[in-house]
This record gives sequence, C-alpha cells and structure tokens, in this order.
Amino acid sequence: MTIKSVAHVCIKTKDLTRTLDFYGGALGLQKLFNFTRHGDVIGFYLKASNDSFIEVFRMDDAEQGNARQHLHHFCLETESIEKLRETLAQKGYAPGNIIMGADNSRQFWVKDPNGLEIEFQQYTGRSSQFTGADVDVT
Repeated sequence: MTIKSVAHVCIKTKDLTRTLDFYGGALGLQKLFNFTRHGDVIGFYLKASNDSFIEVFRMDDAEQGNARQHLHHFCLETESIEKLRETLAQKGYAPGNIIMGADNSRQFWVKDPNGLEIEFQQYTGRSSQFTGADVDVT
C-alpha cells in the first residue's frame, strides 16, 4: 500500500462566511461544492491545487462550547511568496515576515479567521523537500 498525497485537511469554524472570505477571497482557492444538511449549508470544499483540498465544516453547538482545535497548522506552497504576503496584508490580515526556514525554503505565517496558523512556503533549489537534506531545528 502506498500513500499518494494528503487528500485534504479539515477545518472546523464558527463562521463559514469569514472562513470562505479568507480562503476563497484572500487566497483565491476555488470553492468546489457545499456540504448541506436538510437544505442548510454546513460546510464547503476548497481546491488548493491539483489534488490538494481543504474541507471546512461549521461547528455544531456542542463543539462551540468545547472549541478546542485539533489541527495544529498546515502549509500551502506558493510560487510568489512576496505577492501572497502583500495580498494578505492588503486584505487586513497580519502576515508575519518572510524568512528562510531551516529547510532552506522561504516562508511566512498567518492566522485564519479561526485562529488556525497557516504556513506558506516557496521552495528554493536548496530546499530539503528536493535535496532530502536533514533539517536541524535547534
């Protein structure tokens, strides 16, 4: 058995509209379809790239009372890290500074409307993702 890729990550949110505005409006991800229950939209599915997706569901009342976050962070690759950072800043989000990560990939972080941290990376020719070099994170 072989794993081909990460199919999707799932985010729970209290506010579907703000979450769609961030991922669809600010990041430009395409909404593919809604999840509905008894005619009510309870979530949606976003296309991040060819075979990478983000699934978003509205928290139910019980989850909102016990709103702990199960997903630590996820990372999205970009081809223009400066432009993406500038776009997020112009839309009122607070992206961190672009730095060279320990894996030799350029990166910055931002929080989505739910407080979930998202890492953005732009690979370089020296990125460990291509070279296979171990990464010292001390």
